[in-house]
Amino acid sequence: MNLVYRERGEGPPLLLIHGLFGSADNLGGIARILERDFRTISVDLRNHGRSPHSDRVDYHLMANDVLSVLDRLVIERAHVFGHSMGGKTAMQLALDHAERVKKIIVADIAPVTYEHHHSAILAGMRAVVEAAPTSRKDAQEILAPHVSEPDVLTFLMTNWRRGDENKWGWRINLDAIEKNYSNIADGNSGGPFEGEVLFLRGSRSDYVLAEHREAILDLFPNATVRTIEGAGHWLHAEKSDMVARAVTRFLET
Repeated sequence: MNLVYRERGEGPPLLLIHGLFGSADNLGGIARILERDFRTISVDLRNHGRSPHSDRVDYHLMANDVLSVLDRLVIERAHVFGHSMGGKTAMQLALDHAERVKKIIVADIAPVTYEHHHSAILAGMRAVVEAAPTSRKDAQEILAPHVSEPDVLTFLMTNWRRGDENKWGWRINLDAIEKNYSNIADGNSGGPFEGEVLFLRGSRSDYVLAEHREAILDLFPNATVRTIEGAGHWLHAEKSDMVARAVTRFLET
């Protein structure tokens, strides 16, 4: 699958991979900082952003999608940063194709299977589809009762776009995400990857816990964990400067 990607800056190549319901645009804050020292390549994963849709979703497929971007750009090895679902994609890329990865930064996710975190959100997005509103304002009013956090609501609404024939709809492939959600929640497998890995966790997030330590070290024996104080799951947006500094220090040492 030919993913859409955006390049910025010069220096060692650094892939940036967004999370569920996101796109390369959501990583713009840290990309603008990291491009001072790195050649950043921000991708839209399958079924997200401007990339093609597919009814198949799992981490091996998404890792191969990202690998194809490296091939198209003739990049032999790259550093990789991934947030949430993008973090699992980054980990799977390293586990499946270790020879193509230098260092990894995994933002607020562990290589474990999670419970269903998004039932209400998916139900709300489906309700919007069924109501077929003709404006972003009307779509947001339908979705709002299903989303408790205003920032998350704003983030989700970036996916409600006017498309072909002037029709409104979700830019993400909602059908595929619902159908394959168990694969998205699934943990990583393979490896181990012997390279250096930095796990960044938000101090106000419960995605990376002490109980995940064994699973992390089984797959990534040279992993370290750092906490970003005052940040939740969206640490790259809430603390862009702090996350970018942590990434730069890790990659340059």
